[in-house]
Amino acid sequence: MLKLLVLSGVFVFAAGSVAQSVTHATGVAHTGDVDLAYETFGARGASLPVIAVNGGPGLSHAYMMVNDLWQRVGKKHFVVLYDQRGTGKSKPVKNGAAQTMEAQVADLEAVRAALKLDKVALVGDSYGGMLSMAYAVAHPERVARLVLSDSPPPNWKTMVHLLPEVFPDMEESGAAEEKRLGEGTDAAEQAGLLNHFRMIFYSPEKRDAYMAKMGDLGFEPSVATAISKSTSEMDLTAQIKEFHFPVLVITGRYDMNVAPLTAWRMAHEIPGAKIVFFEKSGHLPAYEEPEKYLSVLDGFLNEK
Repeated sequence: MLKLLVLSGVFVFAAGSVAQSVTHATGVAHTGDVDLAYETFGARGASLPVIAVNGGPGLSHAYMMVNDLWQRVGKKHFVVLYDQRGTGKSKPVKNGAAQTMEAQVADLEAVRAALKLDKVALVGDSYGGMLSMAYAVAHPERVARLVLSDSPPPNWKTMVHLLPEVFPDMEESGAAEEKRLGEGTDAAEQAGLLNHFRMIFYSPEKRDAYMAKMGDLGFEPSVATAISKSTSEMDLTAQIKEFHFPVLVITGRYDMNVAPLTAWRMAHEIPGAKIVFFEKSGHLPAYEEPEKYLSVLDGFLNEK
């Protein structure tokens, strides 16, 4: 279950005028374990830079590029997205290198340092929210604002996950397909991810449109398994109560993967946190309600 929080893919979309007018660059942050690939949108300036942290684990940031949301955010802010170790273009990883939350926090810090950013706004999507919380605990002096977008809680064990209760038919057919393909095989893992994908949208039409644009999901099961195992006992509940920077919690009203009760509890645990519900979204409100998402995010990032 933990490895199926968000989905990744290789997407092709037409670059509109907004995307074309925003500066785009790519680069690499070198570490002893792996060269971390990143891309940026927008220009450095007086506004707060944003690092968008993707979900998974075991996925690249490609699923966040299905529309031009981050290019549009780049109109006002310097935006950074990167591939977590062992995924996307952040490969290969040194033999024996750790796949732990500590390693992923160190990687995020390496990306920030490589770009010479002082303080940043972190936007953690799904599992990326947990990674962002862990980073904020380790480096609070670098976090100016934090957005937790359909994020799991600071402790996996308290997450409210409703897919089996809401989609018993899809869960059953998916399990049968994985068994047919050979449990634990790459083919079965990929099929499981695709089936999971079918359950995380509010709108069937938007789900179908999203999936029609998708190519190879780019899923790395071994990374997902390692991170899930290493974080299974992690609990940041006490630490998030000490956050002293502005926090925004976002949730799709119909997110059955990480149910809104999870977001509601986090918003009440973090001092001063705000919560916004997206009424026509499942697990991916940035895709299902992009205009509202952009407006809410822009308002929070520019709030005095």
